[in-house]
Formats: sequence, C-alpha cells, structure tokens
Amino acid sequence: MRLTIFWQRMAEYFGPGYADTFANDHVMSELGGRTVNEALDAGWDAKDVWRVVCTVMDVPGERR
Repeated sequence: MRLTIFWQRMAEYFGPGYADTFANDHVMSELGGRTVNEALDAGWDAKDVWRVVCTVMDVPGERR
C-alpha cells in the first residue's frame, strides 16, 4: 500500500483533522508501543500499520 492511499484511508475514517492527531498521539502496543507515525518512520509497511489501526479501532470491513 502506498503512503498516499494509507493517509487517504486514515482521513476517510477519522476525518482529515483527527487523522493527523491520531497518528501522532495514539500509542498502540500492536505497533511495538509506537504511534502510527513512529511505526511508519521505523520502516513498518503502511499496509501492516493500516491493518493494526483497523483492528485496534474496529474499522468496519467495508473501510478496510
């Protein structure tokens, strides 16, 4: 998954303003105790990060 698609999905689910806040502030144990931005910066694949976000935040199947 390209980062542009990842950020598009984040904005569609959380809203453009909250997507950035969530990515900066929400630490998830499933990402090794990292935020979305920290995981991406550490080299995690965007698709894997999106899967974690979907699981943790219970994103409905049609938005995955």
